Amino acid sequence: MEPFVLRKWRLEDAESLAEQANNIKIWNNVRDYFPHPYSLQDGKEYIGMVLSQSNPAVNLAIAVEGKAVGGVGMVIFNDVERVTAEIGYWLGERYWGRGIMTGAVKQMSQYVFQNFDVIKLFAPVFEFNTASMRVLEKAGYQKEAILKKAAVKNGKIIDIHYYSLFKQTYHEKY
Repeated sequence: MEPFVLRKWRLEDAESLAEQANNIKIWNNVRDYFPHPYSLQDGKEYIGMVLSQSNPAVNLAIAVEGKAVGGVGMVIFNDVERVTAEIGYWLGERYWGRGIMTGAVKQMSQYVFQNFDVIKLFAPVFEFNTASMRVLEKAGYQKEAILKKAAVKNGKIIDIHYYSLFKQTYHEKY
């Protein structure tokens, strides 16, 4: 049995979300639009936004013993890249090192391939986030490229390591 479940976000998750997300170590490894500090209001607004999205859900909570302790989601691209989606994820620090994130990325990847017309998932990872690189590799993703000097985080220009996973079977209908 997995030590976690992926599920839809609930309004009552806002407090746990804010508690887990309000951590500079998490913010240092995610996009800047992820708030820091992360307040209860940020949690309520995020959950409200997620609940207003159509089904199937594209952003899921990672729950341990019923408590939301992280999140995993994806953004489907459009136009000529409409078969591609970016996956993103984070987990509360006290849950690191338990295999939860690798399992969540595996489950989310399967969920995306089963429920959306996507044949490629990718994840951009900051050059210093070796733990996230290991998560992706354990989940079956392969490093496709290193995009040199492609981002700014904490005022520093950094490389992005680009990992991808392809749907095992897809039809050449495009």
